Amino acid sequence: MTTPAAPAAPRIPEAVHRRRWAILGVLMLSLLIVVLDNSILNVAIKTISTPAPTGLGATQSELEWAINAYTLVFAGLLFTAGLLGDRLGRKKVLIGGLVVFGIGSALAAESGTPAQLIAFRAAMGLGAAFVMPATLAVLMNVFEREEQPKAIGIWAGGVGLAIAIGPITGGLLLDHFWWGSVFLVNVPIVILAVILMIALVPDSKDPKPGRIDLVGVVLSIVGLVLLVYGIIKGGDEGDFTGPKVIATIVAGLVVLAAFVLYEKRSDHPSIDIDYFKNKVFSAAIAAIALVFFALMGVTFFSVFYTQSVRGYSPLQTGALMLPLAVAQLIFAPRARLVVDRIGVKATTTGGLVLLGGMLAAFTILDADTPIWLLEVIFFLMGTGMAHVMTPTSVVIMQALPREKAGSASALSNTFRQVGGALGIAVLGSVLSTTYRNGIEDKLGLLPAGVRDTAGASIEATLGVAEKIGPRAQSLVGAANDSFLHAMHVTALWGAAIALLSAVVTVIFLPGRTPAAPTARSDEQEKVGTGG
Repeated sequence: MTTPAAPAAPRIPEAVHRRRWAILGVLMLSLLIVVLDNSILNVAIKTISTPAPTGLGATQSELEWAINAYTLVFAGLLFTAGLLGDRLGRKKVLIGGLVVFGIGSALAAESGTPAQLIAFRAAMGLGAAFVMPATLAVLMNVFEREEQPKAIGIWAGGVGLAIAIGPITGGLLLDHFWWGSVFLVNVPIVILAVILMIALVPDSKDPKPGRIDLVGVVLSIVGLVLLVYGIIKGGDEGDFTGPKVIATIVAGLVVLAAFVLYEKRSDHPSIDIDYFKNKVFSAAIAAIALVFFALMGVTFFSVFYTQSVRGYSPLQTGALMLPLAVAQLIFAPRARLVVDRIGVKATTTGGLVLLGGMLAAFTILDADTPIWLLEVIFFLMGTGMAHVMTPTSVVIMQALPREKAGSASALSNTFRQVGGALGIAVLGSVLSTTYRNGIEDKLGLLPAGVRDTAGASIEATLGVAEKIGPRAQSLVGAANDSFLHAMHVTALWGAAIALLSAVVTVIFLPGRTPAAPTARSDEQEKVGTGG
């Protein structure tokens, strides 16, 4: 087997090679704010749903859009961000993305309405789209191939670190400041990251970049927005059979199909569809998307379980989520050692089965379950995720030559974010619909004008009950029971998705890490296949 390190060695200057670990630290700081933002928001969603002046009085649908506005813009522009990084220079794009993200964070902190928050979250997603793929692309260009699995493992552990400190940070901020502080905290981190980026990180680009695919970008964004909007709308109305909901979902699917067809025929596509002819690459991408589909949907409802049903504060909720993050922090950098012993397929499939089992375990949780059981579930979920994310990230990043690192990173993160967006939309809609159906017949004692509002979410029901006073207190128990049933149904959906992903990895992932193509062999393969 040929050793790819020899031809790759001259590409990395000695000065860059010497400071590669410091560069990795700066990249992880940039990654930290992107992931930190969502993990902080998970703790703050209950506060934001509280009426003014404490929060914004956001409905469950508006909360889903506050999360998905960020995710949709992020996912829709990752293709373009990866190509721009490859073309203009990853350092320039990374710094620009950080600045936009920081400005969006400052504006989000001052939002006066849910609509403003959604808009500024979209601006943050725009900045994040240029940060995330650039971090992995720079990593691939400062580490030799034999060190890349270790570096990617540490990079993935950075995600665990962000998840660990996000809820705690959010809880501390919400205990002492207003809800907008969870966004304002990003600003000083952005300033520090930009200063270190300028001082330490080298620039790199693809010597043969492609043109920007404007048509593909527009089609992908429009298709994703229509699809996710239709799913959220169906859950918000508690009915997926309405003509508007069906028409919107179908329109989204049609536009996304047109996007794929256009990409196949374009001479400068955002996505090279030929990448997906590699079954290993496709299986790894699918595993990432399905994991985040399951995880993001479950994270969304677990905050309402701990705060609304169990009565914990945002800070306590952040502490309760620590085991999920600590497990990722411990195991993500070490997952490559497991891969060395038992192979990619066994490691990834085992992680997915563990994740699916823990999602199913949410069905044993009720209003007075010992809280240590939730902690065990979170820790094992994080362990499972760590053994999925590291090996699949290595497979994806090493499937393409180094010059295409931006494209590979963009694809990986796009499917991760799209999977997460759809997870929140689909599983959030399952939660909303099941809850509405369960509480509907208990709302008869309320005035007709508030019944529809009260049935929207557990927070809405509890808020209405509090306003009406003692005669509506029977609603509290009914709301908790309905929410727990909805949570159990939603968790089983998430578990099924995780196990479906395990089936994909069993069939398509290799037993051992596949031999990585060099830039030359990749070009030869393209010539041989007419690519």
